[in-house]
This record gives sequence, structure tokens and C-alpha cells, in this order.
Amino acid sequence: MKNQTHMTRIALLGAGGKMGCRLTDNLAKFNHQLLLVEVSDAGKQRIAERGQSVTPQADALAAAEVVILALPDRVLGKVAHEVVPQLKPGTIVITLDPAAAHAGQLPKRDDISYFVTHPCHPNVFDHFATAAERDDFFGGVHARQAIVCALMQGPDGHYAVGEELARQFYGPVSRSHRITVEQMAILEPTMAETCSIALIMALREVMEETVRRGVPRAAAEDFMFGHIKVELGIGFGRTAFPFSDGAKLIGEYGKSRIFREGWLRELFEPANVKAQVEAIVAGQLPEVAR
Repeated sequence: MKNQTHMTRIALLGAGGKMGCRLTDNLAKFNHQLLLVEVSDAGKQRIAERGQSVTPQADALAAAEVVILALPDRVLGKVAHEVVPQLKPGTIVITLDPAAAHAGQLPKRDDISYFVTHPCHPNVFDHFATAAERDDFFGGVHARQAIVCALMQGPDGHYAVGEELARQFYGPVSRSHRITVEQMAILEPTMAETCSIALIMALREVMEETVRRGVPRAAAEDFMFGHIKVELGIGFGRTAFPFSDGAKLIGEYGKSRIFREGWLRELFEPANVKAQVEAIVAGQLPEVAR
């Protein structure tokens, strides 16, 4: 039985894409009027497979109380400039990532609201009761996750509307954090992508070098994945068990050999965070100020 919440007319642009389908599936559980907009044939087919139909974009925008832009960062700003002038005053525009918003890609219009939200994804330290929860790496299907939300502009009451919708389309949601768009850009891309993806892919390269040097792959994987769990637990204070003196010593040696002085502070400087989001929407590497 569907949740009988207040019906909201929602125009979902990019409804047949990877993220759009996740949102469509979750929002269909609630009492909303979904106006699904999709331009690609493959996307339209995915919508049809869900028993849903496509609404022409002009009709969806004319009726919508909320517009969700489930679109790639590189096209979101262009589409927003096409869409936003057509909206009724008081419409809430939701983006699923801070990049376009922080990069200044959203058109200026004072009589609408901009709400930005992003999933945290299921917590590596969480306990999952089922294999389906354990294997839901992204969240929004089986595993619970936290979310972050920001009201970029608009009346404060629109924050509550946006957060409730975010809880629905990212659900199951464990908790929600209200932050600013600027803080969300620090979280992603800088913390979660610029730094974390680089470090994680470096770990993959480390393991591949281990295998190249003759260690059996199964042994290397078991050793790496087990130690990652221990080291995450110790490093993030999730266990009282400390690193041994020898581990701390050789860890500091590794840090001095791998990282250059000042790299972390440099990447988190506001100008460099801005450069990173601008790079994402432009699709080219940023110029990092030193």
C-alpha cells in the first residue's frame, strides 16, 4: 500500500536515467503525481518497463510544484537555463549534487527555491541484516543511508518539503544533515572524490603491484581487505585497539614517502574547492591554485 502523504506534482527530468530510475521507483511508493520527462529512447523504454508514462517537458513544467533535475553535471546548467524561466513562482528546483550550484551554473531567479541534496551512501561501519542490504553499495534500494541537504535559496518552509522528498527518493534514510551548498561541495567532490577516490585507487595500485611481485592474488586480496577493515576501525576511532608502535612508525614513513607537504590543506582551500566543481561541470581538469 502506498504511503498516503500530501500529493505533490513533481516533474522529474532525466527520469529514465540511472539516477532518475532510482528516484522514479522510490517516489512511486508515495502519493505524488509524477510527471516523468525523458528524451532518450532507452530512457523512455526503462520508464515503460516500470509501468509509467512520459510527460512532455512543457506540460510537466507548467504543472509542477517541484522540479527534480536528475541530470549529469555537465548538462545540468544548460538544461536549468532552459527550464527555470518556464516555472511558476514558488516552484522548488531540486538538484542531486552540489557541483552545478556551487559553480554558479543555476540561473538567477528570486521567486523560486533551489534545494540541493546528496546521499551519503550506506555506512561502511553499519550492520546489515541481509545480503541484499550488504550488497546495496549505493543505497536507495535495500540499505539505509544518511543524506545531506541544503536550501540554497527560498523560504525556510521549502527546506522541509525538499528534505521530506529527499528522504523518500533516497530511502531508507537513517538521518538527514542540514548543511550549506558550500559545505556540500567540501564533502563532494573534495573529500569524497578528489581525495578519497585518489587514495582508494592508490590502494588498488598497491595491491596490483603486490600481485605483480609474485604474491598470489587471493592471498593479496584477503590480506588487503582484512587489513583495510582493521585500519579503518583504528584510524577512525571505531575501536579502542590501537596501532602497534611498529605500525605507527612505518605508517609515518609511508606517509612521508607518498604525500608531499601541504597537499591536504591546498585541496581544501575555498578557491580550489570551487575549481574542482567548475572542473566537473566543464569536464576538464582544474587549475589548482598553490
